[in-house]
Amino acid sequence: MTATSMTKGGNLPVAAKAVQVELGWSGGPGAPDADASALLLRADGRVRDDGDFVFYNQPQHVSGAVRHLGKRRDGGGTTDTLGVDLGALEPEIERVVLGASADGGTFGQLSGLRLLLLDAGTGRQLALFEMEATTETAFIGGELYRRAGQWKFRAVGQGYASGLAGLATDFGISVDEEPGATASTASSAGTPAPTFPSTPAAPAPTPAVASAPPQPGPPTPPRPPMTPAPDASSPRLVKGEEQLPVDMRKRLSLRKEQVAVSLRKHGAEGVTARVILVLDASGSMSFLYSKGVVADVVERMAAVAAQLDDDGEMQAWTFASNPARLPDLALGDLPEWLQRHVRVGELTLFRRKKPRKGLLPGQVDMRAVGVQNEEQKVIAEVRTYVREYPAAAPTLVLFFSDGGVYRNKEIETELREAVDEPVFWQFVGLGRSNYGVLERFDTLPGRRVDNVGFFAVDDISGVPDAELYDRLLSQFPSWMREARRLSII
Repeated sequence: MTATSMTKGGNLPVAAKAVQVELGWSGGPGAPDADASALLLRADGRVRDDGDFVFYNQPQHVSGAVRHLGKRRDGGGTTDTLGVDLGALEPEIERVVLGASADGGTFGQLSGLRLLLLDAGTGRQLALFEMEATTETAFIGGELYRRAGQWKFRAVGQGYASGLAGLATDFGISVDEEPGATASTASSAGTPAPTFPSTPAAPAPTPAVASAPPQPGPPTPPRPPMTPAPDASSPRLVKGEEQLPVDMRKRLSLRKEQVAVSLRKHGAEGVTARVILVLDASGSMSFLYSKGVVADVVERMAAVAAQLDDDGEMQAWTFASNPARLPDLALGDLPEWLQRHVRVGELTLFRRKKPRKGLLPGQVDMRAVGVQNEEQKVIAEVRTYVREYPAAAPTLVLFFSDGGVYRNKEIETELREAVDEPVFWQFVGLGRSNYGVLERFDTLPGRRVDNVGFFAVDDISGVPDAELYDRLLSQFPSWMREARRLSII
């Protein structure tokens, strides 16, 4: 059966449960390549977060409903194909925009530009839309949309001169337009934001590459057993503190006192622990980075490390589709560390994955980290680090995420296997929802000891330090006591 020929603005019902969308073209010498993409939109015409964008650097939606299937070349023609399982789309998704971008030129340089809609089950051609273009570098060929419970297809044929990033931004995808920009550093509870020195920072101690296993330096010398400090109720003085700007040093001193008070409340006065920080860098976190919320979280967690860890240093990871080890955070380097390493993906996310020029030593190319949620990968990497670099003190992992958890089975497997390891996992939800197994883990049976804590807050910047540290450290001391009884630590 011949496909229905479509004209711009035309629509037709789609009875198929799943479809394939083929973007096709021909190109001669000097013609650009083209790439198909899809945006999953709510009723308001916006994505929920950056994970709702499917394209060559993010080829599958977390739901599995939309996939970038790749290119096929046949003689002088090329097709790039998307698969859409209409039955698997989440109820709040009302439209799937079928886009494309030109790589190295404009769509006007291509001939035979067309969009073909097929029934994925039978291969039957449903619709053919032949398009015309001139100077556009991005294009919306068509869209699939719900109307009265029925899926329909509309031929759109709208071009953009601003490329893939411009198209994506129009639908709510977050793009950092300054390649070297870092997140601003807002502070909490009305405290002024820190002022950073303008002098260049010294090279970071350990380079991190997102696509490779972590490359830590030599293991820290074994710490002494967990015994109370001479004055356990007082904040510990940590090397490098005196190097901090005055305002930051004052905030740190007050926060260390609050941490000490919280530890005393929970019967953990004077204990030591290795502190590891894990930061969600998925697409939905973009707002929290750009507003300085994440930078403020890091500064507040530095006080936990300063009080618990005898050298005041934190190991740190960031993660989204892939994990990446960040350079260790030494207290005296806090301002420079925030500037260099607390940041989101850049405009170059939408370009081909070539090494970005200008990365400073130790900086992570955030394009390789991606934008989706794969918590189980970073959990596994942190577990490997703890095994390979054992410490005399137990490890406290402070893990910050805004939700969107979907790898529940894999995450549960990792955390169950970690029960007999000297690690307590404290998860903190930053205001979104769908924390999945992280939220339910306390109720899951079959563990020798409860090695996971979880709580969520709507706006962590509005939570006073005393309350935050109380919640953060409420379960760690009881885990230590039980883990010690079972000879886990």
